[in-house]
Amino acid sequence: MAINQRPLILDVEDKPTRVKGLFLSFQHVFAMFGATILVPILLGMPISVALFASGVGTLIYQLATKAKVPVYLGSSFAYITAMSVAMEQMDGSIGAAQTGILLVGLTYLLISGVIRVIGTKWIDRLLPPIVIGPMIMVIGLGLAGTAVQNAGLVSGGDGRIILVALFTFLLTAFVNTKATGFLKIIPFLVGIIGGYLLALVLGLVDFSPVLQANWLQLPELYLPFKTSTFDSYTLYFGPEALAILPVALVTISEHIGDHTVLGKVCNRKFLKDPGLARTLIGDGAATAFSALIGGPANTTYGENTGVIGMTRIASVSVIRNAAFIAISLSFFGKFTALISTIPTAVIGGMAILLYGVIASNGLKVLIDAQIDFNQSRNLVIASSMLVLGLGGAMLDIGSIVSISGTALSAIAGILLNLLLPEEEVFQEEIAKEKKAKIAESSVNNQA
Repeated sequence: MAINQRPLILDVEDKPTRVKGLFLSFQHVFAMFGATILVPILLGMPISVALFASGVGTLIYQLATKAKVPVYLGSSFAYITAMSVAMEQMDGSIGAAQTGILLVGLTYLLISGVIRVIGTKWIDRLLPPIVIGPMIMVIGLGLAGTAVQNAGLVSGGDGRIILVALFTFLLTAFVNTKATGFLKIIPFLVGIIGGYLLALVLGLVDFSPVLQANWLQLPELYLPFKTSTFDSYTLYFGPEALAILPVALVTISEHIGDHTVLGKVCNRKFLKDPGLARTLIGDGAATAFSALIGGPANTTYGENTGVIGMTRIASVSVIRNAAFIAISLSFFGKFTALISTIPTAVIGGMAILLYGVIASNGLKVLIDAQIDFNQSRNLVIASSMLVLGLGGAMLDIGSIVSISGTALSAIAGILLNLLLPEEEVFQEEIAKEKKAKIAESSVNNQA
């Protein structure tokens, strides 16, 4: 049954006009840019490769899912620790790390094949609304700390940073709620530009990266074979690479959660159409491709889902063009550097809205499903997931892999849902509803 919600301005298959589409696509590029370039910065990888892999990976995903899902793929944070350890153990060589990420992508493809054989009916059993709702809330609220920190809203925070973040936040919110016409569907782009100009006035923008960058340059690809243009690395299938594989269990849980969130925003069931098998193929193939060119693992981006939720523009065409823009930017050194000068204060102000929208959709799932919190079972499942997901809980598996945040919360919710028995009162209500439907059907047949 369809969920009553604000209708989309542009649905998945719809296309905007060229000019509007360009602005809408740039909005998605800005939304993903900060996180996508942060991962390679932390790992010591070229930013241009991460951007190139992000854009191409998104196109691969679109191809695998028959352009049915408005998902943007960017650099994954989940593998940073495991990749860093692999690099240290290999004396700085990226061979083991990239081999591990390649194997992760192939693991996604393998699991996709298994799903094709056994089907997806198990999804409804494992992920009912009482599990999905808190999972979505954890995905959004789990990122809240990052947004608040970037906004400077912490003890001893810089007043200039706070001012820029609040201005970006309020401008974005005002445009989204009060603006009319085209401005109403590009609130984040307006917010970022406005926040950037204020940050410039307050001296928070450093242009040195722009001055140092070249106008045009090839992405600094690393390939598993020698060429005259690009550097190379050697694939290494040792224990350092294999130790990265268990993290795939974490990111697959996140993959399911992110697609559930997006499905609620778009009022569709993407895990059934085009199906989890296809979405996993897209995510896995994109990650494998990134590994082969020396980039980080790819993953679905909640930031871009937040943009869709706020603007109600779910056009796959907009996402596809954002991918082409990201690929183009990887060749324009100065423009890439210019975007990288956007202060964290601006990103933080925007993220407060983005992550809040994601969390609010989780609450909406519980309301739409009419989850009865008078039932102790529902209270136990939801409260456990929220505390584990937001309380910093962590479960170490070996010396490299840790399950925490969304993944640990999701696993706990799934297990509790399977183990805790349905309450008798609830079962009686279900039986009464079934009897009432049968009686109503009999009356209609007689009529």
